[in-house]
Amino acid sequence: MERCIIVSSSTFNLSQLCPNSSSILPFELPKSSSFSRSSNANSRQIKYGFCRTVPSNSSCTRAFSTNAVLSDVPQRNQYFKVGAESTGSIPSDQLLHVIETAAKTGAQVIMDAVNKPRNITYKGLTDLVTDTDKMSEVAILDVVRKNFPDHLILGEEGGLVGDSSSDYLWCIDPLDGTTNFAHCYPSFAVSISVLYKGKPAAATVVEFVGGPKCWNTRTFTAAAGKGAFCNGEKIHASSTDMVERSLLVTGFGYEHDDAWATNIELFKEFTDVSRGVRRLGAAAVDMCHVALGIVEGYWEYRLKPWDMAAGVLIVEEAGGTVSCMDGGKFCVFDRSVLVSNGVLHAKLLERIGPATEKLKGKGIDFSLWYKPENYHTEL
Repeated sequence: MERCIIVSSSTFNLSQLCPNSSSILPFELPKSSSFSRSSNANSRQIKYGFCRTVPSNSSCTRAFSTNAVLSDVPQRNQYFKVGAESTGSIPSDQLLHVIETAAKTGAQVIMDAVNKPRNITYKGLTDLVTDTDKMSEVAILDVVRKNFPDHLILGEEGGLVGDSSSDYLWCIDPLDGTTNFAHCYPSFAVSISVLYKGKPAAATVVEFVGGPKCWNTRTFTAAAGKGAFCNGEKIHASSTDMVERSLLVTGFGYEHDDAWATNIELFKEFTDVSRGVRRLGAAAVDMCHVALGIVEGYWEYRLKPWDMAAGVLIVEEAGGTVSCMDGGKFCVFDRSVLVSNGVLHAKLLERIGPATEKLKGKGIDFSLWYKPENYHTEL
């Protein structure tokens, strides 16, 4: 990270203004999920994925205009990668072909039903499911099983099926944003990712756009190390480097607990300091919008693997950054996620990190939500 003084539109390196000021050096991430350390040497501090240096013997005493802004520009390589290092014995192109076919098959089921009356049942007071969710998952499973009968599958509606000794785990959300679908509100999708030894290797999200009388879809795809695409065209996260110039997205779960209340406060805080915070109601869609560069960040507590597995890979392959909400290393079995364009990640963590640490202090469980028994991972 480099520290600089920004006055109006001009940027100066601090060492040019104060030659004796100490430099900021790259640092090694702590192995624990907490990003908080301190050292007496040079008053150097590491917190929430970025570092600060306060010079102890600086001869720079010049007073700057109150209009000057002190800006931290974080390095992008300080966060752990979430994508798989390998796809094993199956080429990534083959995985992508099957995953895209499966997602589009499920999407066709939804498209056939989108203008028809819904048959709705409830998992909880407000957590609903439709027949279309179930029919989409059946269609997706049929494609996956025909191509990879020995793979393990985790579906939102059908649970865990297949061989738990397989290195491959498919995470399937046949209809992400069911409530939106039930109301014909255009923010829902089919989301599928295949993990290799616990890490996303390939992903597809088919997003429904438009609305009643003008429904259409766009398809996001990514494979580890191969980039991210929308309708076949390469995409990249935005380069916005100021929170006050960013548009953000978050989500709220069905349980109105301490995590929900904490995120309400974060929603308020970021609404105050950014161009706005949206709540669309479909995690996979939200993350794809970060990858597309139309929003700068998204965070949420209480998600499940099928909510996150595709979106996090698409964001990372589009040049963005992924972590847990405390700044720690992320895996798809975690209970929180923060994705960003990369440039703003540390700045978002300045508020999100401490709020999450307070939840931990209250005893809120942030251990892995679920990992299939006997499923081998390299996490």
